[in-house]
Amino acid sequence: MGKNIVLIGFMGTGKSTVGMRLAERLHLQFVDMDREIERITGMTISQLFRKHGETRFRSEEQLMAQKLGRCSNLVIATGGGVVLQPDNVAALKKNGIFVALEASPEVIMARVSHKKSNRPLLNKATTVEDVKKMLAAREEFYACADIRVDTTGQELNKLVNEIIAQVKRVNTRRKTPPEQC
Repeated sequence: MGKNIVLIGFMGTGKSTVGMRLAERLHLQFVDMDREIERITGMTISQLFRKHGETRFRSEEQLMAQKLGRCSNLVIATGGGVVLQPDNVAALKKNGIFVALEASPEVIMARVSHKKSNRPLLNKATTVEDVKKMLAAREEFYACADIRVDTTGQELNKLVNEIIAQVKRVNTRRKTPPEQC
């Protein structure tokens, strides 16, 4: 394959779940950016936010995007806000096909409401209306995707098959030699 598959989207759209299955099916390495940041900093994302704030977290995220953008043959689950920084998008797009995962605000709330302690920005979104507003504010950033897939009510294997088919179509249109990590 060569190119990375970069999963973007709001929290709770399924980036980690879909990403792990996609990597397994394609025999690629799976990287969850948030888990990598946790591993490197020795803190959970929540601890990083509490101790150092969002600015520090976004800085760590940018360093991770630059590092992963130089790699190939990865499935990368990004944090929901990675696309807010143009430098992150540019770094990951160098050798990546962006797949935006989407879900209805109601589904997002259902998926993440029991995980509030792990999702610092969810403290700002306590209702479906809050999620709708955050989704609307981020829509222009998610528009950088090469592919968009709605995960609402979809079976995991069906989603993975759809993504694989669409990635193959995009990949045949854009050929660049990848670097190895």
